[in-house]
Amino acid sequence: MTARAAVIGAGPSGFYAAEHLLREGLAVDLYDALPTPYGLVRAGVAPDHPKIKSVTRIYEKTAQHPDFRFFGAVQVGADVTREELLDRYHAIVYAVGTSSDKALGIPGERRPGSVAAAEFVAWYNGHPSYADEAFDLSSSRAVVIGNGNVALDVTRMLVLDPAELAPTDVADHAIAALAGASVEDVVVLGRRGPAQASFTTPELRELGELTRADVVLDPAGLEPAAEAEDESPTVRRNLALLREYAARPLTGKSHRIELRFARSPIEILGKGEDGRVTGVRVSVNRVEAGRAVPTGDEEIIPCGLVIRAVGYRGRRLPGVPFDERRGLIRNDGGRVCEEGGSPCTGEYAVGWIKRGPSGVIGTNKKCAAETVGGLLEDLGRGQLDEPSAPDGEAIEAWLRGRVPGLVTWHGWQAIDAHERALGAPQGRPRVKLVRIAEMQGLAA
Repeated sequence: MTARAAVIGAGPSGFYAAEHLLREGLAVDLYDALPTPYGLVRAGVAPDHPKIKSVTRIYEKTAQHPDFRFFGAVQVGADVTREELLDRYHAIVYAVGTSSDKALGIPGERRPGSVAAAEFVAWYNGHPSYADEAFDLSSSRAVVIGNGNVALDVTRMLVLDPAELAPTDVADHAIAALAGASVEDVVVLGRRGPAQASFTTPELRELGELTRADVVLDPAGLEPAAEAEDESPTVRRNLALLREYAARPLTGKSHRIELRFARSPIEILGKGEDGRVTGVRVSVNRVEAGRAVPTGDEEIIPCGLVIRAVGYRGRRLPGVPFDERRGLIRNDGGRVCEEGGSPCTGEYAVGWIKRGPSGVIGTNKKCAAETVGGLLEDLGRGQLDEPSAPDGEAIEAWLRGRVPGLVTWHGWQAIDAHERALGAPQGRPRVKLVRIAEMQGLAA
């Protein structure tokens, strides 16, 4: 009998794991909690980055393999359990990503008007769980905390001209809200210097190409970079671009993006104990050997919106060993293991839930190869799980009994065609559906 693997999570890491497994002769069932595949490519990549989303063409080829199946709208831990999957599969590969935001751990963090980037990104990308969220965009100034690509994405979304948003697949509810936003000034805070910022050069360059926003950078803010001239090529390119921004004259555009380095938030201010955000109190830092060291000076930045983009952490799956401190599934090179280090037979992790939220989409391919390599070693040694009910047809029948709205790949293709048809008259790649019941109806 062909060994069968369940891959939990249909984002890039899940598809890359599936591709490697299929190539090695295993059958693969790819599960996702949503009726739609592609994970962060659909719900995380900025809508104005359509070229990045074209990677889904590779995943579509994987899905054509005769030993591949997609099971969408299945909640592992609710609809089916870990133990039930182990009864049916020789291996489980967890590719569930890291969907929760990391906490700043400062007073006022949960005030109204202080929001996690993970939620804001999911909202404007049409994730069903966030379609009914409402963000107050009536303030003239927003503060974005973080110096990674996600921080730059949300910054850009706040100041994009409506004409720049119109041809994208941004969710309809977000198009209307962003077009009516009052935000004109976005301050981006990084606790260390520009040499330690983790954004990529293309993302940084995009800030200077926006239709209605000037980039503002005090040349003094580049001083912490002086010690980093021998850093990586990316850092050198970023520093050159930042120097260009600092020397650029303002052009009088209606919006501004201000980059402030060596600033750590120490309190999110508001009216009353639970009142709305009115500002951010920050520590002015100096950078020593790449570390942020408080100088004792502080600043207050008035604002009405704070978006926290300081990283992600994973969520615990029932029964699966979890490292609470790191927010990841506990694993050794992709093999899931108990706290003492003993491996869990037939269980593996891949992608961000394995190594943390780092790298670009392509990074997950190498990560998947490592995990699948370990799985294949275990297969060769006869050390995979020994399921009691591994029959593929019986698995699908079992799932349909558990999940009346189960979505297969054929069902996803129906959803995909419908979204594309809605978008075509508007010159958009698609109009995303945001109601799970509507998607399941189309898939059926």
